[in-house]
This record gives sequence, structure tokens and C-alpha cells, in this order.
Amino acid sequence: MKAVKTTAEVPAAARIRYPIGAKLVVIISVISLVSLGAITALASWLITEDIRVTAEDNNFTINKRSAVEAEERLSGLRSDVNTLLATLAAVSEGPGGQRRAELAASSFFNEHQDIAAVAASGGNEMVLLNEVFFISSDLDLSLFDTFLEDAAANLDRAAGGEALIQNAAPVFGLPLLALFYPRREEGAALALFSTETLSESFGAGANETYMVNGEADLLVHPNQDLINAGANWGNEEFVREMRESPQASRQRAYTGEGDVRFLGAYTKLGVANAAVITSIEEERVFEGVRATTRRNIYLTIGVLFAAGICIWLFSKTISTPIKALAEAARTIEGGRFEIELQAKTKDEIGLLASSFRRMSAALLIFGRFTNREIAVRAMRGEIKPGGLPKHATIFFSDIRGFTEKSENFTGAFGSQASDKIIHWLNRYFTQMVDCVEKTGGVVDKFIGDAVMAHWGTAYSAGSPEKDAFNCVKAALMMRLALLGMNGRRKAGDPGDPPIRIGCGINSGIVTAGQLGSEQRMEYTVIGDPVNLASRTEALNKPLGTDILITEDTWNLTGGHFITEEMPPVKVKGKEKPVRMFAVVNLKKAPGPRTLAEVRELLGIEPPDISKVDTNAEEKKYKIGDAS
Repeated sequence: MKAVKTTAEVPAAARIRYPIGAKLVVIISVISLVSLGAITALASWLITEDIRVTAEDNNFTINKRSAVEAEERLSGLRSDVNTLLATLAAVSEGPGGQRRAELAASSFFNEHQDIAAVAASGGNEMVLLNEVFFISSDLDLSLFDTFLEDAAANLDRAAGGEALIQNAAPVFGLPLLALFYPRREEGAALALFSTETLSESFGAGANETYMVNGEADLLVHPNQDLINAGANWGNEEFVREMRESPQASRQRAYTGEGDVRFLGAYTKLGVANAAVITSIEEERVFEGVRATTRRNIYLTIGVLFAAGICIWLFSKTISTPIKALAEAARTIEGGRFEIELQAKTKDEIGLLASSFRRMSAALLIFGRFTNREIAVRAMRGEIKPGGLPKHATIFFSDIRGFTEKSENFTGAFGSQASDKIIHWLNRYFTQMVDCVEKTGGVVDKFIGDAVMAHWGTAYSAGSPEKDAFNCVKAALMMRLALLGMNGRRKAGDPGDPPIRIGCGINSGIVTAGQLGSEQRMEYTVIGDPVNLASRTEALNKPLGTDILITEDTWNLTGGHFITEEMPPVKVKGKEKPVRMFAVVNLKKAPGPRTLAEVRELLGIEPPDISKVDTNAEEKKYKIGDAS
């Protein structure tokens, strides 16, 4: 295999900085976007300004017209009621005065059918009801007495010289207003009238016109439900500004509910401290402009699309290889170094494809000598330099009688024994590593025939309990994998002897991090739980088990597995004996249900615990009573 050239060894002419295809796409796209975008933006701005001026003039004109009509209506109403009251005062004196007064009131209501009632306080108190109005509107005449009681305070204010107007719709359920104003002589007058003619003068359409009184109560509005509910708009930004402003008339843009932009105008009336407000949504004002802008944008997109097709027809021989290279780079970034990339051209793209292929081959070889997942996570910055405390579950396994098997290889194959034993071990390690990775574990290292792995370090299943469960589950998977491998082996084959292992598992707080030198580092774990896991693995042989877990791991996983407690072990450096548990099986899984069945399945001779001298090899533990 040829060595991959470094950057310094590659000729300058071979390093491409500005691909032709990319330059064509950028240049044509920029020209199209700048030219069409500038034309669209300028045209939209000019048209928007023209429409804004027109909309402002129209909105202000509508407001002024509606305000004039409202003021004329209120002034005319006040004048008509004053004339009625003066007439009644004149004709009611002398014989037959009561009858003349009734005829005058009846004539007045016939001419003013939109007036529901008139009342006066002071020296000449009276209450006049338009019975025809009440009957045709299906209203009870007593409602007016109720209204008078509620409006007594307004009558007193009017008698004190203040003119005001009140929304009477909440009481009568009809669009009615009550105008209170002071009389010339003394007292106050009240006119209850319908707003139908006033609402018609306000009109409808894109512009919304409504009227409020001095307390910001809605008096006239296109939405009658708001009037009937007695809505108050004192909290509306524009209404609040209108009430606080000394200006009698003004127009400006403002933001309403839901961040909707409006163009608003108001005119204060000279009657009853009321005001007329007209507004329109800016969205409706500029709807035509925005529709034109959208069409121009669609045109720009169409031009760019056509230009893109032309560029693609010219530069597809560049873009396709670049996409393949980008996909290969993403594959390598994801930790998979096996890529198939063929250089189909003899230009700079072909040179880059060849370099990529050589690089992936080098990374593939490199990945076999390191923990690929850890390396990828470190490359992404997910694993930082330094150590971190982790609640992990540590796993050690060892092949039983490995020394004897190695000597058998030597005796059977001589000089070829090394190659044979490496192939035999690699087939075994492939199965074991698969069990670790399928359960979310990290293979730390291979120590001869031993495997060290851990869960909950570089990544976790979410909790120490889940990590411990996955570790024990991986050990059970290894047991099944070995049963399958041993079952497929030929009896007496010196190049493929059966394998039986012992697994030791412990859980606890460890220090996890990148350990080593500047030239060589590995992600590993250190701490007392690691040492105990290693010592636990060594106890499988004297105890006649294949999977042995400590009390710490049992506390995390005991509810999921069938276990049998073994004699406690006195470990050097620990005051209390460490409880040990042999793992039989998952509770819900088929297979052995007792340790005796496990020993029979694996061909393990039950040991005589009383004769086992566990101190013979290492003076680190002893088996005894729990006490």
C-alpha cells in the first residue's frame, strides 16, 4: 500500500481552493438576487409609501366624516329634546294642559321614532316613554325605571353642568345610548335613543369606526356583542393615548392585541366628552403591495431555478463527485471507516477521491488498534481531557485453563501455534465484544485472554441501575454465545478447543478519563471498584460459578435476575466481608433456574467450599461466615 502524502508533500497546484462549479453557482445566484431583489425592494418601497399616504388620508377622512355626523346627531338630539321640554312646559299650563302635553309628546315620538324615552329632573321633573318603541322592540316599560335608578349618578353629574353619554345596551339588550346634559333653567335632561342611524353613518368595510365616552366605554361598534357586554377599552394603547392627549384630533400607527399593527385616527367630539376612532390593519392596507412582492419573489425564484438548471447541466460532473466526497466524510466522522469511493475523473476531484480512499484505509487499520467509539466521541469533543467521577459497573472475564490450552496449541502445531491461538482468540473476542457493544458497554482493554469492560462511563443508559442491568445481561449473553460456539466445535479439534469463562462484576464510583502519555492514550477507569471487580472474577473458579457479582451490583439489579448468594468474602482493605452472588438467569428468560442447573449446563463440578483454600494464590480474601 502506498503511503498517504501529507499536506506539505502535495503540490500546490493539486490543492483546489475555489471549485469552478461553486463559483458559477455563487456568481449567477448573486447577480440574479441582487438585480431582481433590488428592483423588487425599490418598487415595493415606493408603492408602499404611496399607499401609506393614501390610506392615511382615507382613514383620517372617514374618521372626520363619522365624527361630524356623530356630533351633528348628538347636537340635533339635544336640540330636539330641549324643544320638546320647552313645548311641554308651555302647553301644560291652564285647562286641558295635560292633554295638550300628551299630544305634543306623542307627536314628538312619531317624528323621532329612534328616541325611546326622555326624562328631566329639577323644577319640572318628567318621564316620557315612547311606548311604540318599547312594544315594537319587545321591551318591558319597567326597564326604564330600572335604568333611571342605575343612572341617577349621571343625572346628578349632568345637573351639575356636565354633559355625558352612557351605553344603555347592557340593560335593554338593544343598541341604545343615554345622553345626559344640563338644562338651561335647572336640573338635567336625559334622552334614550337608538344607535342604528349612527351605526349606519359609521359604515363598515376595511376601516373600523367606533365611538367611546369619557370613561372609554364602547358606545358604537360594528361588533354589537361588545356593546351588549358593556365593553370598556380603557386599556387599549390608542384609546388611552387619546384620552390623555390634549389634541382634539390625531392620526398615527400603533400596535394592538396580538402585536397586530394598525393605522388609527381619532377626533374628540364637542358633545358629552365622546370621541370617534377609526382604524385599519396595516396588513390590509399593504395587502396588494405584499401580493405583488410575493409575485416578484416567485419570479426571482423561477429565474434562479432556471439558472440553477443551466449550471447543473454544465457542472454536474463536479457536483456529483463532491457530494460523494461529502458523504464519505460524514461516514468517517460517524466512526465508520469502510467506504467505497471510486475516482471517475482525472481532474482535481479525482485526486481528492483517491486521497480519501487512502485515508479511509489508514483509518480502518487505526480503528482496529483503538476503541473506535471512544475515539470518535473524543474527536467530537464529547469526551474531555481529564478524569471525571462516574457511577459505573465494571466487568472482568477470563478463560478457564488458558495456560494449559496454550501449551496444547504448542504441542499440536509447533511453530504455527502462535498464529493458530491468535485466530482462536480473535473468534472468541469477536463474540464477547459484540455482547458488550450491544448492551451499551465499552471494551476497555484485552489483557491476554481476559476482557475488561465497563458500563456508565463514556455513555450511560440513563441510570446506574440500567447500566448495571446491561452489564449482567451482557455476561448472560456471553454465556449463551459460548454455548453456541462450543456446540459447533468438533470434538478433539486441537485448533479449536472449547472455552469456558469466569465473569466478575462490581459497581461503584470510579474515576474515568483519558490515561496515558502525549503519544499514547486510552480511555479507562481506575479505583477500588475496579480492583474488586478483578478480584471477584478470580473467585469464580473456587466457587464453581461462571458469573459472579458483588453486593453493590446485586443491590442495583437483584430484582431482575435469579441469583444465589455465595459465602461472603473477606477482601483485603475492607473491614466487612463482601457478599457475593452467583447469577443464574434473567427471571423472565428461559433456561436454568438454579445454580446447580447452570453448573450442569456448563459442565462445572460443584466445589466443596469447606476445602477451598482461597488464600493459596493471593492473600486478599478469605471465605467464611457472614458473622
